[in-house]
Amino acid sequence: MPELPEVETVRRGLAGVFEGRRLTAVKALRPDLRFPLPTGFSSRLQCRTVATLGRRGKFLLFGLEDGATLIAHLGMSGRFRIFDGPAPPLERHDHIVFETDGGVTIRFNDPRRFGFMDIAEKDALCRHPMLANLGPEPLANDFNGPVLAARLKGRRAPIKTALLDQSVIAGIGNIYACEALFRAGLSPRRKAATVRGGRADRLSQAIKAVLTDAIAAGGSSLRDYRRPDGVLGYFQHSFAVYGRQGEGCPGCTCNAAQTGGIRRITQSGRSTFYCACRQR
Repeated sequence: MPELPEVETVRRGLAGVFEGRRLTAVKALRPDLRFPLPTGFSSRLQCRTVATLGRRGKFLLFGLEDGATLIAHLGMSGRFRIFDGPAPPLERHDHIVFETDGGVTIRFNDPRRFGFMDIAEKDALCRHPMLANLGPEPLANDFNGPVLAARLKGRRAPIKTALLDQSVIAGIGNIYACEALFRAGLSPRRKAATVRGGRADRLSQAIKAVLTDAIAAGGSSLRDYRRPDGVLGYFQHSFAVYGRQGEGCPGCTCNAAQTGGIRRITQSGRSTFYCACRQR
């Protein structure tokens, strides 16, 4: 599933064609995605102007001029495609079509239909069930070690599992949790509550750094993810540990032939990759 860097990359790609543009047509080619579309979906969006295009965790937020917000989630395989000028014939899994007064067509394509779209009316966005319990944004200026330590206080789960909990921090998934823990030198098995003080400082800085680097690289193109312009992301070429079981890790002095290199374990049903020598 796309994580924060992929969603932020999509947001940046869509902002230029949506922001300040009136939606001249909105077509729902099926009544549902992961969930049923809200009643009157097309009519509630058509002829509205998109004032802003934001992001909260892994969710895209299309702020409309009347104060309502279109919430979109990519799910496992959802992606937006942009066509400037005449659009080609529809593809099988094109489910939602937007047309703007700038002459641009944007299609939401989702083969697995794990994505969703919903509309939150004015002043109701913060109470939306998908957003109400999200933790802090890890790229916000006020996210730091003390904030992270406070979110982890009293949690007995392993730190890797805690990082995947969207109520702890918004937007982090399996890939970037592994990479951030490696950069911070923390074992994914460590109890979350023990990450405080200097450890929390290191981890908060590592989270910010790995997410920033991934955004700069256009995200990680694994399985279904593509940018709106169709270009692949490149951060997967910079993975230190994720998907590299048995290999040596960057900057480590351990001998992979003797230690077995990067290890893979399963935590909460997800694969975790780490260096047992470097991460404590």
